[in-house]
Amino acid sequence: MTDRFDPQTALYFRRLATITIFAIYLLILVGGIVRASGAGMGCPDWPTCFGQWIPPTDEAQLPANYHQLYADRGYKDTQFNAFKTWTEYVNRLCGVAIGILIFMTAVASRTYRKTDNTVFYLSLTAFFLVGFQGWLGSTVVASNLKPVIITLHMLLAWFLVSLLIYTALRSQRNFIATLDSNDLPAKFNTVLMVAMAILLLQVAMGTQIRQAVDVLANTKDSTGQLVAMDRAYWRESFPIVFYVHRSFSSLILFTNSWLVWQLYRTYRGRVMFLQRSSLALMVCIITAILAGVSLDRLGMPAVAQPLHLLMANLIFGAQFSVLMYLRYATRKSGSGK
Repeated sequence: MTDRFDPQTALYFRRLATITIFAIYLLILVGGIVRASGAGMGCPDWPTCFGQWIPPTDEAQLPANYHQLYADRGYKDTQFNAFKTWTEYVNRLCGVAIGILIFMTAVASRTYRKTDNTVFYLSLTAFFLVGFQGWLGSTVVASNLKPVIITLHMLLAWFLVSLLIYTALRSQRNFIATLDSNDLPAKFNTVLMVAMAILLLQVAMGTQIRQAVDVLANTKDSTGQLVAMDRAYWRESFPIVFYVHRSFSSLILFTNSWLVWQLYRTYRGRVMFLQRSSLALMVCIITAILAGVSLDRLGMPAVAQPLHLLMANLIFGAQFSVLMYLRYATRKSGSGK
């Protein structure tokens, strides 16, 4: 490795890190589709899928006794479904692609070894974390989709994307330090952190609702057969936290609207990053609310579930980006550490 700082490599690193961040959001969307469609066990083994590196497209391509084979491994009632199998397989391919992108990002970050070693080590940490995330994904399958493991899998994805956002912004801290943030209200950062805490609480409540949906979707009768319940009636069986979760959306909207207005008023036409982040924040909040309304009023359409989850992730990402950007902007006389 070389310790010389190369501006072109630094630019390449920032672009690659940005692509990787959005790729992780794509993976979160695909993961949401997997869960909403019930495709989590579309591949009952890992890393292969029905014992093959490229899964079958028809049940005839599987052994005649494959039901018994997987029942002996602890996966009873395994039924091949081409749509679910390939949905889960695409999810795994996206995970592999992100692993490659993060590896490339870690390699590109070596240009910071002399000027800011932390950028290099954080990028390296992200690479190892994505490997751990892959292992956790295999545990999800091995646990037969236990809700706790699924939640840990999602939380690690949040942490990973936040780590990459922080790393990418830290790599530009000398440039960000030229920004004058004195015109923002003194309480701006405090309100921003409160907004992030509210969002995390909202997501925690959403996780409980998601678990309630899983129970309803997998309700069985006395013979062990799934009970076909119309999705429109699920809402009637939701816990009280559903109504608290629904009311919290107004608090999230109003709090973040104030933040977006302050950013727009202060940096209008000057700081493109903050303008784009605030615009993305507002668009994602409105989209999340609309998706939530459709879940509430339109009978829990499956397409709205992964969209709702993705928007929550993007909202937190936009908030975290603004927080980290202003962290370096307001410490011009210090080291930024």
